[in-house]
Amino acid sequence: MYSLLISVSWLALNIIAAFNPKIRLFVLGRKKSFSQLESNISGYDKVVWMHVASLGEFEQGLPVLESIRTNYPDYKIVLTFFSPSGFEVKKNTQAADLVVYLPMDTITNARKFMDIVHPSLAIFVKYEIWPNYLSELNKRKVPTLLVSAIFSKRQIFFKPFGGFMRNALKSFAHFFVQDETSKKLLNSISFENVTVSGDTRFDRVSKILEQNNELSFMNNFKGESMCLVSGSTWPEDEKILIDYINSVKSSVKFVIAPHEIKPTHVDNIIDALDKKTVCYSKMGDSNLEDFEVLVIDTIGLLTKVYSYADIAYVGGGFATGLHNTLEPAVYGIPVIIGPNYKGFKEAEDLVEKEGILSISGSEEFNTLMDKFITAETEREKTGKINSDYVQSNRGATTLILQQIKTIL
Repeated sequence: MYSLLISVSWLALNIIAAFNPKIRLFVLGRKKSFSQLESNISGYDKVVWMHVASLGEFEQGLPVLESIRTNYPDYKIVLTFFSPSGFEVKKNTQAADLVVYLPMDTITNARKFMDIVHPSLAIFVKYEIWPNYLSELNKRKVPTLLVSAIFSKRQIFFKPFGGFMRNALKSFAHFFVQDETSKKLLNSISFENVTVSGDTRFDRVSKILEQNNELSFMNNFKGESMCLVSGSTWPEDEKILIDYINSVKSSVKFVIAPHEIKPTHVDNIIDALDKKTVCYSKMGDSNLEDFEVLVIDTIGLLTKVYSYADIAYVGGGFATGLHNTLEPAVYGIPVIIGPNYKGFKEAEDLVEKEGILSISGSEEFNTLMDKFITAETEREKTGKINSDYVQSNRGATTLILQQIKTIL
């Protein structure tokens, strides 16, 4: 029944693809996967395969990929994505030798994929549980790890009717989970091969501090001013931000990096702002210090832009889901988010510790901003909570690599 459902879904997606650009990428990308694999992998290659859902899971898997690349340079790394939003951004990453979409989870696809890739090790990240692929890995006795995993009792594995999905978990040689709750839940369904390693993203963001984060345009734009960087914002976030920016009297610089960077959306943001605003793609040789607002309409700069922030706002908490709060938190600055952060462990932890501040609307945002702008001691105290939290949670990659050393 599961395999039939997957096959029917694939047929439906092929129809929807004619009308939906994102689904079109999902479908057309998968139609190329096997030919790309066959062209790039020989029967003599030693291969490590990692599968991630999207961009967030890629960031979790990246420290492990980098460690494998360093310690096992004779292995080819195949990275598969489920989502176009992850694949399209990272399809040219240097962390893997080959990046493709994962073909749909049918029995035929799983067998064909294993015949071509013949991995020595498979690594799945966080939530990715695909029964047919896992079954085929198990049949071929391929050691398989689930890393940065997090479980909740709401999931099907822990329901009376979840036997099929519980059985899929038996293919994992070891689980590396983010917290003690996940370990106890797995123990409750008779899985003892579990290590509480934490989240590999802490290792990932900690390395950000070691890289060169300088951006000449940000040096010119910020100067000596205080700066709020708002990352991955949605329209609900932007309304709050724009209202504040238009009303504030202090000489603060503002960066808005919207999640949606289509020209029409970026133009709407700029049109709504009363302050002197420049768009990254159109700044040319402009004297950036004369501008009060900078809109980032490109991908790949946000991590470095956060290094210039005195305060950060992370979007998604009023919309479809909170974006990455660890990237600004590592810099030791206060982070403001919307109200919908449940299920994001690091956000839950830091809201409780009061390093991340959750707002429900404009009034709370305005109050927090006014406080952080005028009270340097409070700003530094709040930021330190965040940087201390990130540093204290490092080390997951080391634990995972110890397991990998027993396999490769």
